[in-house]
Amino acid sequence: MHAYNRLPSSGHNSPSSPPSSPISRSPRLRHRSSAAGRPGRPAPKTLAQRLAWVLLSVLLKRQGIFLFAPLLYISFILFYMGTVSFDVVPVIKHRPAPGSVYRSPQLYAKLRPEMNSDNSSVDTISTIWKHSYKGGEWRPCINKFSGGLPESNGYIYVEANGGLNQQRTSICNAVAVAGYLNATLVIPHFHFHSIWRDPSKFGDIYDEEFFVKALENDVRIVDTVPGYIMERFDYNMSNVYNFRIKAWSSINYYRDSVLPKLLEEKIIRISPFANRLSFDAPPSVQRLRCLANYQALRFSSSISALGDTLVARMKERSANNSGKYISVHLRFEEDMVAFSCCVYDGGDGEKRDMDAARERGWKGKFTKPGRVIRPGAIRLNGKCPLTPLEVGLMLRGMGFDKSTSIFLASGRIYDSERHMAPLLEMFPLLQTKEMLASAGELAPFQNYSSRMAAIDYTVCLHSEVFVTTQGGNFPHFLLGHRRYLYGGHSRTIRPDKRKLSLLFDNPNIGWKSFKRQMLNMRAHSDSKGIELKRPNDSIYSFPCPDCMCRVNKTEDSRSSSVT
Repeated sequence: MHAYNRLPSSGHNSPSSPPSSPISRSPRLRHRSSAAGRPGRPAPKTLAQRLAWVLLSVLLKRQGIFLFAPLLYISFILFYMGTVSFDVVPVIKHRPAPGSVYRSPQLYAKLRPEMNSDNSSVDTISTIWKHSYKGGEWRPCINKFSGGLPESNGYIYVEANGGLNQQRTSICNAVAVAGYLNATLVIPHFHFHSIWRDPSKFGDIYDEEFFVKALENDVRIVDTVPGYIMERFDYNMSNVYNFRIKAWSSINYYRDSVLPKLLEEKIIRISPFANRLSFDAPPSVQRLRCLANYQALRFSSSISALGDTLVARMKERSANNSGKYISVHLRFEEDMVAFSCCVYDGGDGEKRDMDAARERGWKGKFTKPGRVIRPGAIRLNGKCPLTPLEVGLMLRGMGFDKSTSIFLASGRIYDSERHMAPLLEMFPLLQTKEMLASAGELAPFQNYSSRMAAIDYTVCLHSEVFVTTQGGNFPHFLLGHRRYLYGGHSRTIRPDKRKLSLLFDNPNIGWKSFKRQMLNMRAHSDSKGIELKRPNDSIYSFPCPDCMCRVNKTEDSRSSSVT
């Protein structure tokens, strides 16, 4: 009996036949054997044919492709180089990234007809902050001491450098340090700066008598150091030991390093003093900062009088909006444009002006070997100062029309006649302090940049809407001061300048789409009006909760029933 074969039969072997030899199954050998048995045997292959056959078989394998791919690539390159003429070099056009080029004038020309025919804005200035207090209001609550002060550990003399609001930082921080160390603070000395060129003293800008009186139960403040102490230093303050303190030092550093020297010498000097105290500090230090900034510092009577007069005149000119006006802090002075290193549409003349301004103000800082300045990247990053035209486009997109009164807080605008023309066309009721005040009223302050800035500060503080267009101490202090006055809400528009750079450089955007983007930006500023201070935030911008307390519902209802 034969065993059952489960392999399919080829038809040539019987079930009892033995399996064929592997050699006999090779197609190549079968072909040779059959060919040998037939007449007309083909001629043997040549050497070239055999080499081609071997090469083809190798290339058909995966490893072969990787081996011969570099050879094929080099052969192709050599062939291509032989067919291309190098007499003509192809031109590669560089296309700047969207948002990296100043094209706002072209956008304004495109949007102007539809913008002028848009009548959909109704009473925008009175309804802008409709969601501002949904989280509840806040009120000022700074505790004051009523008892006497212990014996002083010595005198602290500081030099406040910078402009108006950087000096304000130094004053408030000096009050906090002196109170914490139980020292007597000498009225801060203002350092003369080559940029601001203002020789004003403390009493020229602030009400010195009111400042001392407001802090009398918290910090001792004197105008001069007693003679018996200065006698040891030949009555020369430069001979007094000067602490070179690192920026943003903690209050513990003052306790551990400054206090021992103060106890030893009875007087120390700290110069410069701007930004020499960390934003984070114990509640006792923050309380003194709040007290100094929001209650003790008041502008001098002459500055306050003119500032209040200009506020009243702005309200008179805003009668069609119930006395409400917008204030805009515009930083488009020549030194600001030069420092930013941004490029606008002034061509070669602008370049010459900016190069000269940079050399005049910063002497070689921008021309150091290896320094690379990329204006396009600066613009994309939202660091370029907004032009007057861009501010006007933004505000019109946010719903403010030609009937809106605007106060412009600024220094001398670069190339003002050209740059201010479109803004005045969009907002004909725009005013500046030079337009509101007579030449005689401004004369006592004209050559003093800090005093002029203090007048701008006062008019901006009392506006219904404040618009900041560039960073800096001026808007940061106004943010906090307005929050302190208006129930915790800053009532401030803070535009997203990165987003603006893309929108202003978009030639395809229409008025409706542009306006929708601006209204969203305005709504975002409203929702961010009330913000609590976080770690590393400045108490001068975020007074809640260190300087203010939340108004509870019972207090709200009690106050509403009284009215």
